Amino acid sequence: QHGASGVEPLAWSEDHRVSVSTARSIAVLEQLSDVHSGGQDMVIHRTAVPAPGAACMLKVGPKKEVAECKEKFASSVDPTVSQTFMLDRVFNPEGKSLTPMRGFKYSSWSPLGCDANGRCLLAALTMDNRLTIHANLNRLQWVQLVDLTELYGERLFEAGYRLCKADAPCGELGDFPEFQRRHSMQAPVRMEWSGICTTQQVKHNNECRDVGSVLLAVLFENGNIAVWQFQLPFLGKESITSCNTIESGISSPSVLSWWEYEHNNRKMSGLIVGSAYGPVKIIPVNLKAVKGYFTLRQPVVLWQEMDQLPVHSIKCIPLYHPYQKCSCSLVVAARGPYVFWCLLLISKAGLNVHNSHVTGLHSLPIVSMTADKQNGTVYTCSSDGKVRQLIPIFTDVALKFEHQLIKLSEVFGCVRTHGIAVSPCGAYLAVITTEGMANGLHPVNKNYQVQFVTLKTFEEAAAQLLESSVQNLFRQVDLTDLVRWKILKDKHIPQFLQEALDKKIESCGSTYFWRFKLFLLRILYQSMQKAPSEVTWRPSHEDAKILISDSPGMGSTEDDQEEGTSKQASKQSLGDTGKGVDIDDPAEDSLHQSSDTGGREPMVEKLLEIQAQIEAVEMHLTREHMKRVLGEVYLHTWITENTSIPTRGVCDFLMSDDGYDDRTARVLIGHILKKMNKQTFPEHCSLCKEILPFTDRKQAVCSNGHIWLRCFLTYQSCQSLVYRRCLLHDSIARHPTPEDPEWIKRLLQGPCTFCDSPVF
Repeated sequence: QHGASGVEPLAWSEDHRVSVSTARSIAVLEQLSDVHSGGQDMVIHRTAVPAPGAACMLKVGPKKEVAECKEKFASSVDPTVSQTFMLDRVFNPEGKSLTPMRGFKYSSWSPLGCDANGRCLLAALTMDNRLTIHANLNRLQWVQLVDLTELYGERLFEAGYRLCKADAPCGELGDFPEFQRRHSMQAPVRMEWSGICTTQQVKHNNECRDVGSVLLAVLFENGNIAVWQFQLPFLGKESITSCNTIESGISSPSVLSWWEYEHNNRKMSGLIVGSAYGPVKIIPVNLKAVKGYFTLRQPVVLWQEMDQLPVHSIKCIPLYHPYQKCSCSLVVAARGPYVFWCLLLISKAGLNVHNSHVTGLHSLPIVSMTADKQNGTVYTCSSDGKVRQLIPIFTDVALKFEHQLIKLSEVFGCVRTHGIAVSPCGAYLAVITTEGMANGLHPVNKNYQVQFVTLKTFEEAAAQLLESSVQNLFRQVDLTDLVRWKILKDKHIPQFLQEALDKKIESCGSTYFWRFKLFLLRILYQSMQKAPSEVTWRPSHEDAKILISDSPGMGSTEDDQEEGTSKQASKQSLGDTGKGVDIDDPAEDSLHQSSDTGGREPMVEKLLEIQAQIEAVEMHLTREHMKRVLGEVYLHTWITENTSIPTRGVCDFLMSDDGYDDRTARVLIGHILKKMNKQTFPEHCSLCKEILPFTDRKQAVCSNGHIWLRCFLTYQSCQSLVYRRCLLHDSIARHPTPEDPEWIKRLLQGPCTFCDSPVF
């Protein structure tokens, strides 16, 4: 809707959200591997972070004094003062006769696990130098948590615009050089997040507990770097632990990146800073009270030539050196049309630095660079629509790059490129494009689009999912999306994938492979479904009300409870559609609408067979999670203590199936029942005080017919009107309450047991 703005306008987060910086907002495109849709297209959920309405005025002194100084400089008879002041947009963000500074300059995603839902935070820098942090807490709306520009300005004002007390007193605000200095020391250029680190917090009883924290480094125009430390989960101003300012000594800084290196279980960190004049160096960062972190003793210069090639982008990639048998860091920087690389590794002799340039890549300056941190592949692009793929290959001494050209013109026609970003697992490349020249003429209007290009084949994605060390489907959505597309296209699960997955389940038994199997079965079920003859959102004129207790599927019950509206029979349930037990209505619907009577019976049998497999896999995952919940109950409760978790009901449910013979579960249940001492501690309906029996893992129904949905994380009944759902609407979970013990709160922080999605 608006033109792309700023440097590196595209960024892809670890939780599969793509941010696009534009002249009016940051458009956020979230990729979903939807198990409830039979369409082969990519599923994108779109939200936006709007730009602030008012211009940002940096705090350089008292308001009255600042207004007087601005009037004095604007009317100065010295043209070097008046013209410099009038044309500098840092001093005049509102513009007056100039065009307003709307839009975003840069955006940066935090690591996974930083907000209240365990997802990524978004740091956004506007064109008028306002740096804010945003979180997406309720799925549809972005909330600003803190304005760091305002906080940093207040800190400088209280400190008299001195970094330390030993510094000489600052000059008068009426002096133009001092006016410039105060602005440049708080005008951000770039900001980058560190990885999550652990700090130790001393409790009231002098016990130490580990607390997660994350650092945000902010580079300013004068070369200073402010390092903010936030306690996790980040909730706002109260989560700020500290803010330290480092002097980098770099003139005209242009880019910033974290250097994080692990050697012999010792983590080292620093900040890589690049200059518009060419030099690149690593600045030591002293992380006080951060467990297991070390830093450099002095700055390390990676490139010192002032060759006037501005550093546009820096990426740091951790790799393993196959010849040296140790971990190493690959630092790549875009400098004009060239790529500067530097290999850092620690040996007995100290820090070894190898550097060089890759030339002959582009005829125009590189406008965007991104890197796949899993295999070290680097992608660069220039504005003429050419994208280069650089693959690092280790040699005995250092490394070399193999590079090949990706011609976007063969896919999209003649286009101009403005930014690129690679997905977390390297399956997709996102590209911002506009129309290129046609018959030697530039286009009259520019239409900005985000294009997605696949970088992996289905076979590569499936192999990566099977050998994954992450073992979390949500963190590999880009890979599962390729698998989803292939199954929907071919309408069957490839034989090699089915056999490899069965072997993994037999040899390992990890619940990750069971969840992967459930995902494949759900997609296969969707591929067998017949497309509805009517548009699903169009309201039905038929009066099709049905008594909830008599409904054949539980999924629609969940949705009716949550949404408070009756649902069309033809509309697929968003609650638990892919879960087998909850897809009776859509299955019957698609079967009855089948026009081919002769071919209907085999399809009915096939769908029923897949549905039975889905139910079996879901029941296995449910039992495994029930065992985990019972284990927590046994470890954290005293004898005859009511835990508020329906322990007796969960035990009876596990043992109700004669075909289920798990020795671990039987031993655990025996210990728990012995500890409970024949007490049952049943749940009671909050409306009529009747006992709520545990007969279903999804809902509880009292003798008077009151229906309450069960939390899939603790199996308690959710007797409130407000609860949470997982990202793919698989299950529901209750909110933690103040009286909950820590171990129950920890259980409630878990992801969905069926699809690994976070819960909102």
